[in-house]
Amino acid sequence: MAGDGSPRRWRRSSGAEQQPLSRLWWAASLPILLFLTLPLLLLLLRTSPEQLAHSLSNELTRTAIRLSLVTSTASMLLTVLFGTPLAYLMARGRFRGRRLVETLVELPMVLPPAVAGVALLIAFGRRGLIGGLLEGAGVSIAFTTTAVILAQIFIAAPFFIRSAATGFASIPADLEHAAALDGAEPLQTFRHVSIPLARRAFLAGATLTWARALGEFGATIIFAGNFPGRTQTMPLAIYLGFEMNMETALTLSVILLGISFTAITLVRVVFEREDL
Repeated sequence: MAGDGSPRRWRRSSGAEQQPLSRLWWAASLPILLFLTLPLLLLLLRTSPEQLAHSLSNELTRTAIRLSLVTSTASMLLTVLFGTPLAYLMARGRFRGRRLVETLVELPMVLPPAVAGVALLIAFGRRGLIGGLLEGAGVSIAFTTTAVILAQIFIAAPFFIRSAATGFASIPADLEHAAALDGAEPLQTFRHVSIPLARRAFLAGATLTWARALGEFGATIIFAGNFPGRTQTMPLAIYLGFEMNMETALTLSVILLGISFTAITLVRVVFEREDL
């Protein structure tokens, strides 16, 4: 039977049956796909290169871009520094209350940003529990650039922690045990075995965290305010632009769209290379 060509006929008929199914699914998917892409495409078509150049000549626009890049980069670096131990604990630790810890880490991803801003204000504001103590020592956090960074970390950190934890969990535990048997200290094993093997997940998580921090709005405007040159990031400048200068709002929207698209593309490329 192997030589009668039946496997080939089966493959051809299977492929023929797949084509109508593919067209059906494309037709069913088209409405939501158009809904997600059409507004973004129209945004790009609405903004000309001349308009972009003119808006970028505005000092307030450049200041908002610069502040966004600085704060989002600082947020990403701090998240990597303090989020890595937690990610490793979530991946390797076996402890009571682990599900609660995972839920608390992921909660900011679904929490309304306005709620996050109010919570940060209650904790770090002038009359907050922590902020009140710092205020007595002459340190103010709310409505400063530091508040912008804290708001970005609160909203964006879960993206890195989840990605890094997934990367650590994918490492065979035998490799870490082998390094320990060879005499490596726990920190040496973590540095020379765990981190290199999880580097792709690290890069993906850090990139998503940076992009999410760059686009943070709700928690920032409540906790840090909207002060040009001090707390006015690109999303806040877009919000103000709708009332004062629509051209600036369009320019910053296009810039954020381009950055977000690049970040997602980079993450997809990283994971696709990992699968090869």
